[in-house]
Amino acid sequence: MKTRDLLLVIDLQNVYLPGEEWACPSMPEAVKNIAKIIDAGVAEKTIFTRFVSSPTPAGTWKRYNEENAKINGDVYLNDMAEGVKPYLDAGPVYDKSTYSSFRIPELLEELKSMDRVLLTGVVAECCVLATMMEAIDNGIHVVYLTDCVAGQSDQNEECIQKIAESFSPVHTEVMDSETYLRQRSAD
Repeated sequence: MKTRDLLLVIDLQNVYLPGEEWACPSMPEAVKNIAKIIDAGVAEKTIFTRFVSSPTPAGTWKRYNEENAKINGDVYLNDMAEGVKPYLDAGPVYDKSTYSSFRIPELLEELKSMDRVLLTGVVAECCVLATMMEAIDNGIHVVYLTDCVAGQSDQNEECIQKIAESFSPVHTEVMDSETYLRQRSAD
């Protein structure tokens, strides 16, 4: 029986492009690899997320939003990156105001009919890590696609990959996009 996968594409916004304030240097490569997965049509569903500051932040999010008001208020920085825009018709784009994408009720609902979530996007050490941990806590099997995740440094990416590997094989599988696509073509 074919495994039902949901491709989750986290926060591919301009602010994370090389040269921007919160740059993730490998983001362009991650976008190319995510595009290959979308183009292959192997995931049952695709969902994109976008971080936006909450108009009514609670706790430390209030301080976070105050300290980052200039970035959070910049329309260009918060827009989805050009490299991903041609793919936005593959699935809905949901806004979130926390690191974890699992604060989006629609995402949790979609995952009820899926076997696994393919974790991709930015920032490895922030939103991707928080989403992975909450997916595990919700009993959702994670496929961490190493070359589809970008962090603020190679070292950060390696650290988060090691964390993902530490939960394997029960909670996670860790592989690159080519391995994933080969496995799907064999299904």
